[in-house]
Amino acid sequence: MQVILQEDVISLGKVGDVVDVKDGYARNYLIPNKKAVFADSRNVKKLEHQKQVVAAKKQKMKKGAEALLEKLKKMTITIERESNEEEKIFGSVTNKDVAEMLRKEGVVIDRHLIQIDSPIKNIGVYDIPVKVHSEVTGTVKVWVVKK
Repeated sequence: MQVILQEDVISLGKVGDVVDVKDGYARNYLIPNKKAVFADSRNVKKLEHQKQVVAAKKQKMKKGAEALLEKLKKMTITIERESNEEEKIFGSVTNKDVAEMLRKEGVVIDRHLIQIDSPIKNIGVYDIPVKVHSEVTGTVKVWVVKK
């Protein structure tokens, strides 16, 4: 019997897969526990429609992320910090600081998307990687200057 999986089943497959299983396994376990539905023509059409909707939504999100990335590439962020004579700043600049400065510039980005390997502790210019989408990554230029 063919069924369409509604959730991941370890030994069978992932959500949306059409798999062949024994009749008893489908009727007694998969379908009553809402892990699968019968693979009739109506459910297959519904699955195809859902896949198209999800693909369109992903494409729209990717285009939005690319537009945001273009906006970020044009920006430069300036962060002022107290420092000593050796140009080491007191404290550090973290992804939270960069996200806050971007928010002040009108770009709202979650701080977890800003990928600073280690906190910035010196005066200078830094290219900070930003992952705005799973497939779209860019950089934003950050100037750390003396106060």
